[in-house]
Amino acid sequence: MKISDVIQLIEKEIPLAYAEDFDNVGLLTGQPDQDLKGVLITHDALEAVVDEAIAKNLNLIVSFHPIIFSGLKSLTGKNHVERAVIKAIKNDIAIYAIHTALDNQAFGVSGILAKQLNLQNQAVLIPKPDTLRQLVTYAPVAEAENVRKSLFKAGAGQIGNYDECSFNVIGKGTYRPLPGAQPYLGEIGHRHIETEERISVIFPRHLQSAVINQLLSAHPYEEVAYEIFSLQNHHPDIGMGIIGDLSEPMAEKDYLSYLKQRLNLACIRHSALSGKPIRKVAVLGGSGSFGIQAAKAAGADIYITADLKYHDFFKGDRQMILADIGHFESEQYTKMFLFEQLTKKIRNFAVALSEINTNPINYF
Repeated sequence: MKISDVIQLIEKEIPLAYAEDFDNVGLLTGQPDQDLKGVLITHDALEAVVDEAIAKNLNLIVSFHPIIFSGLKSLTGKNHVERAVIKAIKNDIAIYAIHTALDNQAFGVSGILAKQLNLQNQAVLIPKPDTLRQLVTYAPVAEAENVRKSLFKAGAGQIGNYDECSFNVIGKGTYRPLPGAQPYLGEIGHRHIETEERISVIFPRHLQSAVINQLLSAHPYEEVAYEIFSLQNHHPDIGMGIIGDLSEPMAEKDYLSYLKQRLNLACIRHSALSGKPIRKVAVLGGSGSFGIQAAKAAGADIYITADLKYHDFFKGDRQMILADIGHFESEQYTKMFLFEQLTKKIRNFAVALSEINTNPINYF
């Protein structure tokens, strides 16, 4: 296997197209055509993790957080980022980061946290905009089914728990082949009228190239007429955070105790209690102050996230408890998730879970 083969396996399930614009995801060091020796899964690609990869003879580090987040203007080893990057380059170790591409999957960081907390009836808290496209094309009636099947094969036409979804209308298409054309139907210089089906399908944005390529390959016409529209509809499984229900209501203090025990937390910073039972819970792994209003609007009784500032704790307005459980703690299951996913897909190469705790925060 090449390193690019592992990247392809990852991105098939976690497309980088849905990472946030501010993020720096993908291959950060190394060459995609390097032969793979093995993979090390980590939360942060620190220098100590690079040392671990060297010691274990693994040349691809798959990290949740990107070690290079903003631009590097020099590589002199003056800080922890530069030291890790220099050591990785010197030892031909590739570093790949997934970060908000995984954050924006319903099964990702927040979904893992919601599963750990046994939330029921889960839904994405903040759907990501511009995730769905619609393709409209036109094909001769006799060829329409073959075109549809090809579009479905590329991943178009899936809506929630349904696939092979399309809308089709029969009408009349006209065209006149000009000199030099090689028409599938019709004659040069004469307007042709053909009974055609208008085929409409939706697809996730990251599949656009595959869908178009499949259309052009399957369609019989020399020149294929098609249109692509960006939809306002939200993909139900793409976005930040998760909201769900408890199987049974719990008193606030009981739920905070459950939260602390379930996630093995050293402490929880939280806003004032309201005296209401906890029924609906919103979670957003990592820095989640931007999701407070969405959690409140969704009717959450408690919003579990990290990196809240002093003034953020007022924003619950006693309608909702804000619980800061710590950045690393809210993402602590991500490393194991990536490890489990890759070990299922790569059986002939070593996939190791880093033994280094990269959490920079300690509690006294």
